Amino acid sequence: MLEATRELVSTVLERNALEHDDIISILFTATPDLVSEFPALAARELGMGDVPLMCATEIAVPHALPRVLRLMAHVETERPRSEVQHVYLRGAAALRRDIAQ
Repeated sequence: MLEATRELVSTVLERNALEHDDIISILFTATPDLVSEFPALAARELGMGDVPLMCATEIAVPHALPRVLRLMAHVETERPRSEVQHVYLRGAAALRRDIAQ
């Protein structure tokens, strides 16, 4: 799970041209079947030791897509919301086909 989390965090930063100092905080959620490690550890390994990070478990909804990791980053940016790149990797694109990029 750590490698997938590092990829997700890095991709969000790259696609939105964000630097470390732009990040205010990040909230991670994981489906109940992901229990091997805290997703925040991957962000810490990427050098985000000074960024507030929180992890939570998604609610267990029957028939929900398994093995899903989400992040919601609070950032400082001049970019308008319409230009924010929402990242959905691999099978997660099925969650929001309307905005998956």
